[in-house]
Amino acid sequence: MPERPDVERALERLLFDKRNDGMNRRRFIGRGGAMALGMTALGSALAGCSIEGEAAHQVNVKKNVTVNHPKAPIDGMRWANWPLYIDKHSLKTFDRRYDTKVDYVEEINDNFEFFGKVRQQLAQGQNIGRDIVTLTDYMAARWVRDGYVEPIDKRNVPNIKNLVSNLKTINYDPNRDYTMPWQSGGTGIGYNPKKTGRRLESVNDLFDPAFKGRVTFLQEPYDAACLVALGMGIDASKATIDEILKAIDKIGAAKNAGQIRRFTGNDYTTDLAKGNVWVAMAYSGDLVQLKADNPDLEFIFPKEGAMLFTDNMMMPKHLSHPYGAELLMNYYYEPEVAAKVADYVNYISPVEGAKEALLKFDPEVANNPLIFPPDDVRKRLYPYPNLSPADERTMQNAMANVTGA
Repeated sequence: MPERPDVERALERLLFDKRNDGMNRRRFIGRGGAMALGMTALGSALAGCSIEGEAAHQVNVKKNVTVNHPKAPIDGMRWANWPLYIDKHSLKTFDRRYDTKVDYVEEINDNFEFFGKVRQQLAQGQNIGRDIVTLTDYMAARWVRDGYVEPIDKRNVPNIKNLVSNLKTINYDPNRDYTMPWQSGGTGIGYNPKKTGRRLESVNDLFDPAFKGRVTFLQEPYDAACLVALGMGIDASKATIDEILKAIDKIGAAKNAGQIRRFTGNDYTTDLAKGNVWVAMAYSGDLVQLKADNPDLEFIFPKEGAMLFTDNMMMPKHLSHPYGAELLMNYYYEPEVAAKVADYVNYISPVEGAKEALLKFDPEVANNPLIFPPDDVRKRLYPYPNLSPADERTMQNAMANVTGA
């Protein structure tokens, strides 16, 4: 698709402003930011410009994947990640162990923003200058689907055996041939029992008329619509676009009835902490922090299930250091190293044994069920559905019509 300089310049201005908002990684995961971009004309233009690449680079992720990345020098590796999303002491330990210096760049503030930055190079089969990128499931799915990701030589990543059982497979990468989870978080319900007058347990508590006007919903449809779909008895990880649209219709009806105070990104945290809102669709990582300041607040993974978002380490196609990237992935799947990361970022670790390692030096964090959910909770955490680009745009447009975005 021909470039549109007016759109590109406006996009750059928008993204520059977003990068300087100073939001903490623990309060801004990019879910809300992705929605803000995805719902605008700029987001539509970006999505439209990628259609040609999508059609040209379709891959069959179910086929057997074999790849050989022999041992090679690893100097010059570059890793693109989100802000405040790693214990940097652990990275220095890796540097010392392998006598190298990883160029760790906190340049991902939003999935769509980052994709827009490297999209042309990917479509043209060029090296984008990063050996590892860390992207959320729905964007990771796009990269896998479009053939923008190098397969993992698992012989160089023996610690993949430590991947927790509920993440060993994902709908867009069934055998984890292209992705290794970095950290996860849950989308559920945050609330104040002193305000609601009772404990909550269900997705459908969001629609209780007793809380009319005191409820906020997330504006990101992958989170909001899919969570509501779970409450409707739908397996959100396999939801069709028609099922998602039914969930959005239910959200729209609640808005029209005055049930929903407003739709939010991560800014629901202020209203919830102040008591202006009693019940909020919320991210588990946020509530870890909010509860530290306000013990009255609670977070639940609803009985019907909750949405699980995962940020994934991936190697872009045509990268310079596949062997080094795999060494780095393998290193972060050592339980002792994963424990240090979990202790710093307070999100759900994908590494089996990280909790046991963390118990030795920070038992309070190790025993936090929002960071290390028990097995019965993990079983009801659902990944995002693997939508086609067309269905994704349909979902976004439908949600925009409800939220007014």
